[in-house]
Amino acid sequence: MTRQQVVSVEQCTSSSPTTLLSSSSSSLPDSADTRHTARTIPKRPLAIAEAFVPPLSSVKKRATDSDDNDTPVVAAVKLETVAMSGSSDTDVATPAARTIAVTEEAQPVHTKESTHAPEDRTSKDYYFDSYAHHGIHEEMLKDEVRTRTYEMAILQNRHLFQDKIVLDVGCGTGILSMFASQAGAKHVYAVDCSTIAHQARLIVAKNGFGDKITVIQGKIEEIDLPVAQVDIIVSEWMGYFLLYESMLDTVLFARDKWLVSGGVIFPDKAIMYLTAAEDSQVKHDRFDFWDDVYGFDMTAIKDIAIKEPVVDVIDPKALVTDSVPILTLDILTCTKDDLQFTSKFKLQAQRNDFIHGLVAYFECAFTQVHKPIGFSTAPFARYTHWKQTIFYLPRDVTICEGESVQGEITCKPNVRNPRDLDIGLSFDFAGRHCKIAETMNYRLR
Repeated sequence: MTRQQVVSVEQCTSSSPTTLLSSSSSSLPDSADTRHTARTIPKRPLAIAEAFVPPLSSVKKRATDSDDNDTPVVAAVKLETVAMSGSSDTDVATPAARTIAVTEEAQPVHTKESTHAPEDRTSKDYYFDSYAHHGIHEEMLKDEVRTRTYEMAILQNRHLFQDKIVLDVGCGTGILSMFASQAGAKHVYAVDCSTIAHQARLIVAKNGFGDKITVIQGKIEEIDLPVAQVDIIVSEWMGYFLLYESMLDTVLFARDKWLVSGGVIFPDKAIMYLTAAEDSQVKHDRFDFWDDVYGFDMTAIKDIAIKEPVVDVIDPKALVTDSVPILTLDILTCTKDDLQFTSKFKLQAQRNDFIHGLVAYFECAFTQVHKPIGFSTAPFARYTHWKQTIFYLPRDVTICEGESVQGEITCKPNVRNPRDLDIGLSFDFAGRHCKIAETMNYRLR
């Protein structure tokens, strides 16, 4: 950013009647390398402010939260204190308690397999087979926020799983199925469309769950379960931007077809949030690069590139505004139609700065349990492989503390590939130093 830009922001004076931050910086450093050092991280307005992995600290409701103003779903997601200590029947097994190993020796399970010949394979078949690569599962398993939260949610609630029939939708390596079996499930049906199901059979057999877990390769919509109903559905269905390459529609199909009345879904709540950030260096490196490429104007590519959301980690000190919910899902009751949405938003600046992009992240919670637990993919929470999704803007917004950006975001599945997303973003801003009306159509592919 230029010195002239810095001066223009420094001259802003907030007209906000209340102080949103305990302290606020009114000046911007000249160097991009130190641009966040003097800034105060915006307050955390979220239900799940921390990622829940050992050692676990309590999560309290904000002092400014009002129960009277909470919607039923948002109120349900707010968490009480969750402690790792407990009686022996709720203790979480340590990694040393059971070592997950792989062997090539296992008896095949007779299931309804995918029989598409290579020449008959569709794009969907190749999509599912991409999840057979071990590297994808390695990344997910090494995400301790993700995996430990599921482990704790299941093993700390053995009373829910004892002697119950469980369906694992999109089982992958079978890790959630084995957690459920450890928790006392009578039987687990683990389903995955990818050929990772073969390795999952080997894994569950090697670890002593061969008689407790049945692995089925196939699409949930096409398979036959040997039971009429299941008591619990577990699934790690979330994708980038919560819904990208998401299996939630598959989970909803399984819920409607097999889940017993009063059954449990893990997790059962999800909320997606939107905020705004200053990120001049990344925007310059990624997009302004095309303005002059070895002396050539390649802005034709820049116009395309900026329409692709970026999945990356945002420095929490780069956040400029508060966060607002744009999508709330109750997995027990939502429908497939709820997965395409339009939401209005109003983001209020908490300091004088520039906005280079809008940032989306999500939280998931397990609330059908004794002590609700969940995790957040927010910039100020512990790292997850979902990171955050950034929508960079064609034009920078110069904003002063207390000013607001108002707009609307829409999301719908792509017509040709429903696992891809078409995201529309429009906003109006009239501040002291700039007026911008912008409409963008992003493609999350």
